[in-house]
Amino acid sequence: MKYSFKGINAEELSFRHNRVRLEPNTKLDIKPQFSRQVRKVNGNDKIVFIALSLKVESTEDQPKPFDVNVTLVGTFEVEDIVAGSDEERNFIVEGTKLLFPYLRAAVTNLTASAYVAPLNLPVINGPIFPEDRDVYAFTVGGEGELN
Repeated sequence: MKYSFKGINAEELSFRHNRVRLEPNTKLDIKPQFSRQVRKVNGNDKIVFIALSLKVESTEDQPKPFDVNVTLVGTFEVEDIVAGSDEERNFIVEGTKLLFPYLRAAVTNLTASAYVAPLNLPVINGPIFPEDRDVYAFTVGGEGELN
């Protein structure tokens, strides 16, 4: 398996301030939602796009001071990867891990630019998505404990 990272661009960067009235010393549970989409160019299986998205939305049940939507798309050139193979799955996990620090920076910069307390996502040392956990076995402490 061989791949190279060709670049990244922002497909969506949006911020909306919500007029949420919170009691003093209220702890907010932001709970960002992550998603990923993998696309290929028609007629050229060597070019692969991985879109990594984060969404924070306020609801009546869980009000949040802002809504944020960020989607970054990484462009990769791949060689010797068979569609549907374990190698392709490993590439998708690796590509996601490569894009995540850019997503973290975009979210922090977007919220800071809106003059609110910046949303700083944690550093993630393992897979972001549950379906990727069997690709890498990240253990902390005992056996089977995911990081």
